[in-house]
Amino acid sequence: MLQTGLLFVIAYLLGSISSAILLSRIMGFPDPRSDGSNNPGATNVLRIAGKKAAFLTLVGDCLKGFAPVMLAHGLGADALTLALTAFAAFIGHCFPLFFQFRGGKGVATAIAGTVAFDWLTGAILIGVWLLFAKVFRISSLAAIVSFAILPAVVYWRVPEIDVMAVFIAISSILIWRHRGNIQRLLQGTES
Repeated sequence: MLQTGLLFVIAYLLGSISSAILLSRIMGFPDPRSDGSNNPGATNVLRIAGKKAAFLTLVGDCLKGFAPVMLAHGLGADALTLALTAFAAFIGHCFPLFFQFRGGKGVATAIAGTVAFDWLTGAILIGVWLLFAKVFRISSLAAIVSFAILPAVVYWRVPEIDVMAVFIAISSILIWRHRGNIQRLLQGTES
């Protein structure tokens, strides 16, 4: 229990480090929370700062989801602890302690945490995301669809209700954070 709690805290604090905000400050770009879509994530950084800054943001966001779950693996954590560690990193990204709890939507961090949790589940998640992104060319739609199916894929790989419940929470929060995108998708105005 102590190990799970410690991993949760480490993952949350690591998740709270906003790659988008820090890189924008270092590289002299506007705060992504007040420019473009106002979302501190790689897609918005791409809009306001270009490919290099977006790539670095993506790498940072992935590392903070991947690293704590791999640490948990290294400590021999069970599936529920791995899932909770991924959840904590995701929550840290969405509600970062260091940035007034104003974070991003958590797609890259959640994907990387899922890959670290179980590589095949992560590969399926990425595959669905890439398919929808390529066919429809709408990043938000790809994220919504891929995370809508994620809990079922998790349960197929790890048939434990409590583990699936953690991924239902991740998917639900991620989709809820895309509610503006969903409205624009329904109106046909999403870019």
